[in-house]
Amino acid sequence: MKKKLPLVSIIMNCHNGEKYLINSLNSIFAQDYHNWELIFWDNKSDDNSKKIIKKYQDKRIRYFYSKRLFPLYHARNKAIKKTRGNFICFLDTDDYWNKNFLSKFIAKFNKENSDVVFSKYYIYNQKTKKKKVNEKKNFFKSISTQQLLDKYIVGISAIMLKKHIFKKYRFNNKFQIIGDFDLFIKLSHFHKFYMINEPLLTYRTHENNFSKKNLKLYLNEYNYWLRRNKLTFIKNFQTRRLKFFIFKLKLKLILKNLIF
Repeated sequence: MKKKLPLVSIIMNCHNGEKYLINSLNSIFAQDYHNWELIFWDNKSDDNSKKIIKKYQDKRIRYFYSKRLFPLYHARNKAIKKTRGNFICFLDTDDYWNKNFLSKFIAKFNKENSDVVFSKYYIYNQKTKKKKVNEKKNFFKSISTQQLLDKYIVGISAIMLKKHIFKKYRFNNKFQIIGDFDLFIKLSHFHKFYMINEPLLTYRTHENNFSKKNLKLYLNEYNYWLRRNKLTFIKNFQTRRLKFFIFKLKLKLILKNLIF
């Protein structure tokens, strides 16, 4: 008897994401791996997001509407509670996957003894129409916490985790931008992280990216994270490169304020 493929729960958190939503959804339906469910968490959208998702007549879609607008990582935690799969991944409404995203990830889990797998991804600039890979270096062993602190190369839409992880861990509801960084850095200390050395996601940058529009919040969250973890988690790690990244964020904010 042929072994049944594990169910993958795809979480899509949406707040007024109509602009690129069809592109993202189509990349899910184009997957060559078919045993998935889509947890579509509509975070009080008032655009056409609901109309768009309802046009897809597929029993694998599970639609949830929130009457209250939750901060992003709070909404992600709520969506996680609705999942029924063995594996969990995330796809934001302005990003899209290669057609073999899910199958490549499941194959990597079968090969490696790991709870977490992520891939490289393309960064696509919507304005210039240019695309580049987020990381040129290839990794063939598990990636350490220190490596991720030196250069954080994990994309929220380019990662898959075994569901049992979320029995113990959750995103920190206080964060609005770096909640994935906070969780995945800590997970990397206790779980093996393996990388797929090819880009399987396209991450779209545009004028409405939340982190771009809220640089001050982005900077404040990183500074808060450093203070909060200084005497506990990160005391055994080097944070020089992370601090340099935060310094560059500060320069961007200063330049932005000078221009505007």
